[in-house]
Amino acid sequence: MVNSDISDYITFKKRSGEILKIKQEFVGIKSRQDKTMAIHYKAPLNDTVEMERFFDNFSTIERLKMDIGDTGYIGVNYRGLIKGKDNNIPEYYDYLVLLVEEFKCPKKEEYKNMKKSSKFRNKLAE
Repeated sequence: MVNSDISDYITFKKRSGEILKIKQEFVGIKSRQDKTMAIHYKAPLNDTVEMERFFDNFSTIERLKMDIGDTGYIGVNYRGLIKGKDNNIPEYYDYLVLLVEEFKCPKKEEYKNMKKSSKFRNKLAE
């Protein structure tokens, strides 16, 4: 095997400082043009349970940091953790799909072009 400086792990870090490391050998990443990623995790049950525990009670807009192979942390927004379906995985394995979105702080000009997501009307203005 070739010796390299890239780690064999993907690391997730919560704002609280709690860290989860998962082995890249169990991971497949699919990226979309809208800057979202689906991280497919097919691993032994004890590893997938650890991931489920880490993301338990996480809100769908929570921010965390992700580091692939010790190449440096990037900010991502958590979008969900769902069960995957695959009939060809070993008996004591589980399949989870972690959805994350690259964190991007909108520029000042982008705020002007944003669609309103609410129909809230201020009664004081009427």
